[in-house]
Amino acid sequence: MIYFNNDYSEGCHEKVLARLIETNMEQSFGYGEDAHCRSAADKIRKLCGREDLAVHFLVGGTQTNLTVICSALRPHQGVLGASSAHIQVHETGSIEATGHKVMWLPSDDGKITAEQVRMAVIQHRNDGAFEHMTQPKMVYISNPTELGTLYSLEELDALSTACRELGLYLFLDGARLGYGLVAKGNDVTLADLARLCDVFYIGGTKVGALFGEAVVFSNPALAEDFRYIMKQRGGLLAKGRLLGVQFDALFTDNLYFTIAAHAVMLADRIRETLDELGWTYLVPGVTNQIFPILPDRLLEKLSKNFTFSEQERVDENHRAVRFCTSWATKEENVLALCESLTTLTRELRNVENREGCE
Repeated sequence: MIYFNNDYSEGCHEKVLARLIETNMEQSFGYGEDAHCRSAADKIRKLCGREDLAVHFLVGGTQTNLTVICSALRPHQGVLGASSAHIQVHETGSIEATGHKVMWLPSDDGKITAEQVRMAVIQHRNDGAFEHMTQPKMVYISNPTELGTLYSLEELDALSTACRELGLYLFLDGARLGYGLVAKGNDVTLADLARLCDVFYIGGTKVGALFGEAVVFSNPALAEDFRYIMKQRGGLLAKGRLLGVQFDALFTDNLYFTIAAHAVMLADRIRETLDELGWTYLVPGVTNQIFPILPDRLLEKLSKNFTFSEQERVDENHRAVRFCTSWATKEENVLALCESLTTLTRELRNVENREGCE
């Protein structure tokens, strides 16, 4: 079986593993106060072009999202996000469990707009019973989104402007950030994120690390006392250097960007095959996630040799699925998938042609 169902099936990149082995018997301070965490944080600050950023390391995406959000919001406040946002559909109510409501906005492509944010906040403020309702205070976005789409610099700039005008925080989930930064057509940099977001994070779990996310605060008010909340929420890892070692390795010699580009290149090959075969997509994309709409009969045969994620049913005979490449995806496995897609598509169309002639 060849796996295309997610981008975290494997362990970690060999260079990350080598650094973990090399430093295994080192003695160091705990809880992220070691030299490796300092070095990794310095490299991230340099890439962002700002020395004043606060950088903290947590273990996973859900833990990061709930810790950041609950640390930023007061008890009566909630967070705005797309209807398909990870915190809305894939985190088992973790945000609500911290006492904060996820206030979702409709979205077909995984993104939300500055105008949607303005309308939601103005509607709340103009309601005569506003204090009886959850107050919007943060905007949550993912880049890439859950549907593999990307925010343009113009869209992020507009969202940031709206948030600052309205007094909201802008939080960007970067669990797959590496794949977005190297995708064709992307015009957003880490420096842009540091300028436009109050807080964002750089995902390691899905981009070459065993585990780990690097949270970057550009708003000093949100960074204050964050380590208290990390500890309270179980995010202050005693062996914190394990996170620092990994991110230090990922941001040495552009490794993070090189391995992300590998995943996107292979995803583009799958897209090229799907395009040649004439299949369409639930949402067009340019990152490591691909969402083709395929017939049930083809998918049934394809699933005998390949795994993929179910997305949604489109009609009684077709459904959208997700193929996901990663930093560790092998070229020969992509070739095998493309060959199978081509063979099964031709077989299916031959059958359909015969059925149409009967």
